[in-house]
Amino acid sequence: MYHIFNQSFTVIFVLLAFLSVKADKLPTKNIEDEFVIHAKYTTSPITVDGLIEESIWAETEEVSGFWLSSPDDGRVADEEYGTKVKLAYDDYNLYIAAICKGGKSFVMPSLKRDTREFWDGDVFGAVIDPVNERTNGFIFATNTAGVQLESLISGGMARRNGVGSVNINGAWDQSWVSEAQVFDDYWTVEMAIPFKSLRYGEKEEWGINFWRGITENNEWHSWTRMSIEFMVIDLGHTGTLKWESPPKKSKSNISVVPYVLASTTNSSGDNEPSDQNLRVGADAKVALTSTINLDLTINPDFSQVDVDEQVTNLTTVNLRFPERRLFFLENSDLFSDFGIPPIRPFFSRRIGLDASGGAIPIAYGARLSGNANKDLRLGLMNLQTKVTDEFQAQNYTSLAAHQQVLGRSIIKGYAHNRQATSASDSEIKDYNRVAGFEMQYFSKNSRFRTAGGGSKSWSSDMSGDDLFYTFLLGYNTRNVSFYTNFSGMGDNYRSDVGFNPRFNHYDAVRDTTVKIGYHHGFSSLSYQFLPEDQSVINSQSIGITNVLDYSQDNFDLITNRSSISYNLRWTNSSNLRVSISHDRQGLLFPFAFTDKDPLPADVYKYNYFRLNYQSDQRKPFGFELGYQNGGFYNGNRQEYQVQLRYRQQPWGNFRVNAVYNKLTFPEQYGESELFLLGAKFEINFTRNLFWTTFLQYNTQAENFNVNSRLQWRFKPLSDIFLVYSDNYTTENWGPKNRGLVLKLNYWLNL
Repeated sequence: MYHIFNQSFTVIFVLLAFLSVKADKLPTKNIEDEFVIHAKYTTSPITVDGLIEESIWAETEEVSGFWLSSPDDGRVADEEYGTKVKLAYDDYNLYIAAICKGGKSFVMPSLKRDTREFWDGDVFGAVIDPVNERTNGFIFATNTAGVQLESLISGGMARRNGVGSVNINGAWDQSWVSEAQVFDDYWTVEMAIPFKSLRYGEKEEWGINFWRGITENNEWHSWTRMSIEFMVIDLGHTGTLKWESPPKKSKSNISVVPYVLASTTNSSGDNEPSDQNLRVGADAKVALTSTINLDLTINPDFSQVDVDEQVTNLTTVNLRFPERRLFFLENSDLFSDFGIPPIRPFFSRRIGLDASGGAIPIAYGARLSGNANKDLRLGLMNLQTKVTDEFQAQNYTSLAAHQQVLGRSIIKGYAHNRQATSASDSEIKDYNRVAGFEMQYFSKNSRFRTAGGGSKSWSSDMSGDDLFYTFLLGYNTRNVSFYTNFSGMGDNYRSDVGFNPRFNHYDAVRDTTVKIGYHHGFSSLSYQFLPEDQSVINSQSIGITNVLDYSQDNFDLITNRSSISYNLRWTNSSNLRVSISHDRQGLLFPFAFTDKDPLPADVYKYNYFRLNYQSDQRKPFGFELGYQNGGFYNGNRQEYQVQLRYRQQPWGNFRVNAVYNKLTFPEQYGESELFLLGAKFEINFTRNLFWTTFLQYNTQAENFNVNSRLQWRFKPLSDIFLVYSDNYTTENWGPKNRGLVLKLNYWLNL
């Protein structure tokens, strides 16, 4: 079977490579020259109410004729859904006005800002690149209810399907104003984006693009012309914003966000009284220049951050969960955009959080980041954690630099240091240091990229065999997406502030973890078929992937997975995905998936089939179905997954997700049934008052969790949170711990 898979992959690789020569519809003219918009300076006040009635708008240049980006490309969008945009500015704000034609039944998934569901509705947005280097920028968007979304965007390639390199940081928050108005056959938008919320120099030209998502016909439109393989937020496809005179560099801007928190917690298992706590702390943002920002924090608290949504983990490695803590977000790519996914030399969740996601208190932190000049970005961060009963106090220092060269390409380097700071000499000698560099090349049209680099670590208790290398190559057309990467590390390479899922191997017999250096390879190739008549089907695609991991010293196999997949996307936004995989999994040490004997160290070969279906996302009621069946090491695995969603527009979102896994092994290794049930209920009373509740039942973690949060945003970026959490064991439903937190934070502009 394994040889059949390899032969099949070779044939398909050759076929798809041949098909990739098909002509595409990318423009030959430079986008920045073809798409230009002029912003009109005004001294007259603009009231941001969505009505576009001020006299300045009648005097301002208008751009229209948006291009279809998806489900097809290469033509101007139908006039029935036309979009018109104008720009104005004063000494403080950039103003955007838009008229969006078409649509009678708009989708507004939520009244809450910055949600993932925002992208499923009718939206208008802008991508702004003040430095105009096509590598970093800002997203500002709103929907027909005036709900806001703002994000940081970095990286050079925002692929719609396939492997890209874009990083979107939706947890970034800024204070700006937007309003929308809905009329019979169109809706309007006004935005006011403060210059002090952006990082920029005095340049006469900025990069900018505008885009729309329209649910009625499931289309995405872009002001600039781009091929279908790119998302409308791609930084390689921005047009040009020209000023009458460039906005002045913003003066020193200081924002302080103090908080006060009262909490009560109880660990029911230890028969101790509840712990009452009162804490204060503060975050601050200081704009040292218009392009460099200083973030400061004292005694930070992140109790209001959404809990991690639990998953069933049937791998032998740890899973990666996203960073949501505000202090680490702005310019986060400066530190994190090294290595390859999922191997990263820096991962901020390793600071101030333990392996299970529990908080390790941080005493203070400082973070300097931004553009030293138009081509050089710098980041410097230092944090100090407090000593606890379980952990030593630690100091973390990170330095990163990105130098722009050859257009959109980057030479970049980093250095990270973790140092124990507890009292005893033996503990102070506990350290880990990592330094490395990379070169990353992007073509101007975002279609080709390559990168490579290496690093070395220094640790207090080992030396030698401590290098890490990485290389990647990617190429995309409107039909073909190809990507491959390679990396490897020595047995003694350590990155205590990084994420490295294949490095740790658990030995179930000795109950210990062994660290083993390894080489990693990943390749994917896909071809997308775009029918001329898209009244029913948007696209079909076929793809192949291969993952190969083996140990550095003895070349022992860790993972070899080969997969073929088929994806069908309908015009109504539903889609079907089918895949067949062949796995060769090497257990270097005994590992247990049940409460019986662990599986012995060996190489296991097996095949399995997976099917996923997602219904029309535009409907108030939606669902997803998943099914997997086939081999699993020396046994079998069946998985059933059902997700039900209901939207009561615009105030309510309700979701229930159920996953059932049955593992069956030969008798001495046992069998196991795993249940995961997760529910999320979100009620939006207004655009400023939200109630979100998570219920999570996980038999693998033997935990039932309740997390309920009421948030009142009583003024921009100032909130009151009331958070209740409760945990129970699933075996006997005994209580583990519970807590209640009341937190107030207030945004002050000094």
